[in-house]
Amino acid sequence: MIAHIMVDGAAAAIDFYIKAFGAKELIRIDGRDGRVLHAEVSVQGSTIMLGDAEAPLFRAPTTIGGTTVGLHVFVDDVDSLADRAVAAGAELLQPRADQFHGDRTSILRDAYGHVWIFLTHLKHLTSDEVSRRAQELLR
Repeated sequence: MIAHIMVDGAAAAIDFYIKAFGAKELIRIDGRDGRVLHAEVSVQGSTIMLGDAEAPLFRAPTTIGGTTVGLHVFVDDVDSLADRAVAAGAELLQPRADQFHGDRTSILRDAYGHVWIFLTHLKHLTSDEVSRRAQELLR
């Protein structure tokens, strides 16, 4: 599965993703009006599709006051990516930290309203171990 996100200002969002996340633009199809009909970017091997929002079917998070999706992306070094993203203007929602599920994570929101959960895998755990660790946190 590949996430396909909609934004207001997709061309600027692509530039931001390149600067903040080190994304690589794979393809861009511009409409006659200059809006991005379809684009694909890669963040350390994870592909995200995006384009300018076309209401009423697709709306950008900024127009609805939030988002219903978190974009999880595994990266080599969540610490340096979080630093880079914040320096580029991303909002830090959750500082980087080692998590019970064996990953180090940081949660950021871009200026376009999308929430990104970046993860670096630290340790492989069985599903039983993850469940046990989660239960310990709930106590």
